[in-house]
Amino acid sequence: MLEIQSVSKTFHPGTAQEVKALRDVTLTIDDGSFVVVIGTNGSGKSTLLNAVSGTFSPDVGRIALAGEDVTRWPEHRRARFIGRVFQNPFSGTSPRMSIAENLVLAARRGQPRRLGWALKRNVIDRLKERVRGLNMDLETRLGNAMGSLSGGQRQALTLLMATWLRPHLLLLDEHTAALDPKSAEQVIRLTREIVEREKLTTMMVTHSMQQAASLGNRLVMMHKGEIIHDARGADKQRMRPEDLLARFEDVRRSEQLDPTAAEMLRRLYV
Repeated sequence: MLEIQSVSKTFHPGTAQEVKALRDVTLTIDDGSFVVVIGTNGSGKSTLLNAVSGTFSPDVGRIALAGEDVTRWPEHRRARFIGRVFQNPFSGTSPRMSIAENLVLAARRGQPRRLGWALKRNVIDRLKERVRGLNMDLETRLGNAMGSLSGGQRQALTLLMATWLRPHLLLLDEHTAALDPKSAEQVIRLTREIVEREKLTTMMVTHSMQQAASLGNRLVMMHKGEIIHDARGADKQRMRPEDLLARFEDVRRSEQLDPTAAEMLRRLYV
């Protein structure tokens, strides 16, 4: 379970560049839940993922994962329990190392470092078996440098690496935004398969209304650092891309109203 309690974060406080990125955000995500987070640019959705992953500490509030208070844990300590895939296909992997070497590092995450041959025959066989499940014909190319792959291939392998040890929490930060439509479709298919098979607790940020409507069992909409809509269960399953676009339009219109009218409109969708 992930518990986010009254978390706030302000960047560059007291300056002309001050940004209130998160405003008293409270969110509890049950084990096995797949939460999709949407919002306009600057709404706080990626900032929320960064707060959870430990990229920075919140100004106030508490974050707990699997019963542990991780609020002040550094990012590398949380990485033992959190898998993350970034928007950039070249993040999270070493481009000069081979596919096999990258996968072995992921498989040994959090384990003591010892001298010895990591790529033994039985290890290679296990890697091939797992990579074969991607259906990208990469199991015969384990010796190839990671940097030689296409963005879609690399992102699929990054997803595999992030989930290799079944993390307590999987964070997906617009992980298909930089891909062409065909590659994005492949990676989303793999995402759905892995999350459902492993029953992973997942937070996924996306700009795609199609993905937001079709994936997950819960949807959170953010605006100006706050959660303004939280749909789950049947409400989430009934949502269509056009419904989400309409909600964005309502938020846009509310920005043009006086504060009282804007608050009335906001309450209709909370």
